[in-house]
Amino acid sequence: MEPKNNTRISEFLLLGFSEDPELQPLIFGLFLSMYLVTVLGNLLIILATISDSHLHTPMYFFLSNLSFVDVCFTSTTIPKMLMNIQTQSKAITYAGCIIQMCFFFIFVELDNFLLTVMAYDRYVAICHPLQYTVIMNPRLCGFLVLVCWILSVLHALLQSLMVLRLSFCKDINIPHFFCELNQVVQLACSETFLNDLVRYLVTVLLGGGPIAGILYSYSKIMSSIRAISSAQGRYKAFSTCASHLSVVSLFYGTGFGVYLSSAAAQSLPSSATASVMYTVITPMLNPFIYSLRNKDVKGALLRLSGGKL
Repeated sequence: MEPKNNTRISEFLLLGFSEDPELQPLIFGLFLSMYLVTVLGNLLIILATISDSHLHTPMYFFLSNLSFVDVCFTSTTIPKMLMNIQTQSKAITYAGCIIQMCFFFIFVELDNFLLTVMAYDRYVAICHPLQYTVIMNPRLCGFLVLVCWILSVLHALLQSLMVLRLSFCKDINIPHFFCELNQVVQLACSETFLNDLVRYLVTVLLGGGPIAGILYSYSKIMSSIRAISSAQGRYKAFSTCASHLSVVSLFYGTGFGVYLSSAAAQSLPSSATASVMYTVITPMLNPFIYSLRNKDVKGALLRLSGGKL
């Protein structure tokens, strides 16, 4: 590669979903609606858990943290996309792209770790019910959330620093609606072997570890539920996990689907559209899953709105 091409670029261009001008108002309206629903739904969950004393438990403490993270997660990508559509500009500065990637990794890993911590919480609640309040004390809950934040920030900084070492040439078009790491690395004109190696190793460790923890927790939970003699008791025990299990399946299912689509298809629409599932759809659906499948949350939301049970 000639030295003259290894220049420090000032911006990237986010190509988004379509360059058809007639589709831009539709895309803007659709994503604005989903963003507002996501923010409103998750803020209601946070307000309900704070205001209702019935929800001052470890399970709902972690849920309120998850809702806060989902708001931030969606806010990392969607507002910039909406602003670009509104201003008819596809540009994002080099610094802005790095910052967006950094915050994206922080919040996606927080989702990942919090779901694992919530699985552990359900494991303790069902497998060790008499010791639940002792084990899941406020100090441990706060410590677990703090560890989630530390690991997420360290991972985000690592990935951001790995991108900063790259040199970029004339091709600044990112075939996505946000600065997605794989797409940005593919634009580099310098050696990316170390970036790829770090990315795969971190994916195995920070992806495989939490998934293994969740699977282990639920294997113990299912063993404990099967040991319950009455059908009503089994149903009651499982119902406390149903919402979390649904969110876990949605988060990891869509994330795995994005990985497969990006590996199998090189077309812009398929990759960007698949990413919408876990960057927008999953955070939007989480409040509905927890409010519709959970009587405690549903009751708290009714009391918050002034309704009667």
